[in-house]
Amino acid sequence: MQNSGRRRELGLFLRARRDQALRADYGLPAIARKRERGLRREEVAFLSGVSVTWYTWLEQGRDISPSRQVLEAVSRALHLSDTGLDYVLSLGGYASAGPGTTAAATVPAHVQRLLDALDPNPSFALFPDWGVAGWNNGYAALYPNIATVPTADRNLLWLVFTDPYVRDLLPDWEMTSKRFLAEFRAETGQRLGDVDVKNLVERLKKASPEFREAWDRYDILGFESRERLFHHPAVGVLQLEHHQLSPSDRPDLHLVVYTPAPGSDAAAQMQSIMADAPRAS
Repeated sequence: MQNSGRRRELGLFLRARRDQALRADYGLPAIARKRERGLRREEVAFLSGVSVTWYTWLEQGRDISPSRQVLEAVSRALHLSDTGLDYVLSLGGYASAGPGTTAAATVPAHVQRLLDALDPNPSFALFPDWGVAGWNNGYAALYPNIATVPTADRNLLWLVFTDPYVRDLLPDWEMTSKRFLAEFRAETGQRLGDVDVKNLVERLKKASPEFREAWDRYDILGFESRERLFHHPAVGVLQLEHHQLSPSDRPDLHLVVYTPAPGSDAAAQMQSIMADAPRAS
C-alpha cells in the first residue's frame, strides 16, 4: 500500500474506533441525546498527550510522520488490543507486511504433500490475500464447491460472504463471518491498497450487504485457535478445532487445519463423509 493509502486507512480506523468507544469506560458522561458511545477528538488528544491539531491530522490522513510513541499513546487512549496496536503501527510504517502474491500462484508441491498427509483432517492453505492456494481431500469433502469454484472467486473471504453452501455449512455464520473479516483486516492492513486486495474488497461491497456493513465498522482481531461448528448435510453437526500455522520456508502461506474437537465424533464423521466424497485432483 502506498503511503497515502496507509495514512487514509489509519485515519479511518482511528475514527471508527473513536466513534465506537464506550464513554463509561473512560469515566465520561453520555453526550447529546444520551449517546453512550463516541469520544470527541479533543478527548482522545488529551488522553494521548498530543495536540488536537496533530490528532485531527492523523484522522484526516494528512501527510505527516507520527512517531511510534505517538501512535502507541493514541492506541492506548483508544483502549486498542495488542492486535489493534500492531495494526496501527504497521499503518504508521513501523512494521512490515508479509510478502505478497498473485491470484495465479499455486501452492508449492511440498506444502500440498503436507496438506495431503493431514487427511482426513480438513486442511487448506491461504495466500496473504486469503486466496485458497491448495487443499486436501478432507477439506474437499467438507466443502465440495472448492474444486469447482472459479479461480478468481477461490478466496476464503469471498466464499464466506457469497456462497450459500458456506452459509448453510456454518450454523453460527453471522458471528463467524464477522470474525473472519476482522482477522482478514488485521492481517492485510498494509496490503489494502494492493490491486488484488482492493478489487476483492470492492467486489464484496457490491455482492454482500453484510460485508459492506461489517467492513465499515473497522473491527480487527488476531487469530486464536478455537472450536468451530459445521453443519454438514450428510452427518449433521461437526465439532472441529480450528488451527493455523505457517511453514518456516513459506511464511506468506497460512495453513488452516481442522482437527476433531476433544470428546466429539468428528473423526468418525469425517471418515463417513470422505467415503462418499469425490477425490481431489
